[in-house]
Amino acid sequence: MAETVTVTGNERPKKKKKEHEFILTAKKLLKNKLAVIGLIIIILQVGMAIFAPMMTSHDPVKQNLAASELPIFSEGHWLGTDNYGRDVWSRIVFGSRISLVVGIVAVSLGLLGGVTLGLLGGYYKKLDGIIMRIVDLLFSFPGILLAMLIIAVLGTSLINVAIAISIWSIPACARIVRGSVLSIKEKEYIMAMKSVGASDLRIMFKHILPNCFAPIIVFATMRMATAILSTAALSYLGLGAQPPTPEWGAMISQGQAFMWSSPHLTIIPGIAIMLTVFAFNVVGDGLRDAIDPNMDV
Repeated sequence: MAETVTVTGNERPKKKKKEHEFILTAKKLLKNKLAVIGLIIIILQVGMAIFAPMMTSHDPVKQNLAASELPIFSEGHWLGTDNYGRDVWSRIVFGSRISLVVGIVAVSLGLLGGVTLGLLGGYYKKLDGIIMRIVDLLFSFPGILLAMLIIAVLGTSLINVAIAISIWSIPACARIVRGSVLSIKEKEYIMAMKSVGASDLRIMFKHILPNCFAPIIVFATMRMATAILSTAALSYLGLGAQPPTPEWGAMISQGQAFMWSSPHLTIIPGIAIMLTVFAFNVVGDGLRDAIDPNMDV
């Protein structure tokens, strides 16, 4: 019974501290008006992506040449139609799914690789030099060119776009995590864990990595904006989504030939990209201001 009381007593202050820190962070974030606007946009887009079939009665890839290039606010097509008669609103709605899924997959894979390399490099001095040289090599390529090179090798598809963007994300994530690990591993409680014989894996994953979550969360949020913009750019160049997939960058590419006769084919997906990238960037900025990167878990 004595042991049970001791463990419970130790856990409760930690849980209260975590809850208190979360509430403080949320309050700081909600005071940032731009971040709140960004959160609303993200929530609306996620809802639009999840409930896409319920938000439109039109098939995003079904052609109707008899109703091609209808202007906005046309009957039955409030955002008009493209040159193949496909409903622009339905393509925007289903395109949000593609942007979010590719972004989430790309950022997740990038975090997996970046966090692993940063953790190993920051904790083990012998590996640090090797890992950082690999990171420097990846940094030597401009991001979009590196992604284009990877896609040229793997082939054009949205899966390969996600892989390319994830590889592009690894070096930046690795440096952020490495910097955090280098500062955390010198703290007294880490030294104490080593002195009592705790394994390296236990120290890294239970005591160091949780304290790196703040910068990782901020990085992931802002990297989502980069991933979505990069997906659109690669699809615009013909390296990502292929017709008739309703992807925003591909929609801009297909609509640019009709810029003067039907400007909405280019402007509407451009606005969708702009709002989404803006939302993730301002939320990332808000998180960066609200989260204390030196907090202990």
